[in-house]
Amino acid sequence: MCAMVIIRNFQYRPEAELAASVLENNGIKSLVSSDDCGGWRPSLATGTGGVNLLVREEDAEKAEEIINSIED
Repeated sequence: MCAMVIIRNFQYRPEAELAASVLENNGIKSLVSSDDCGGWRPSLATGTGGVNLLVREEDAEKAEEIINSIED
């Protein structure tokens, strides 16, 4: 089993999903995690720490580079 690490925290699920799709297009699998009832109650995510984007530990550095490049 591989370890997953949080590489970014977003305020809104669509932002995290967009970042996850960019990573997927670059060959990096990711997971979007939030306590927002599966997207049905987005306001819950704001009060519980936002929406986390996780990747395998060995992909973290490359994933950070990719996410940073799209935020610039």
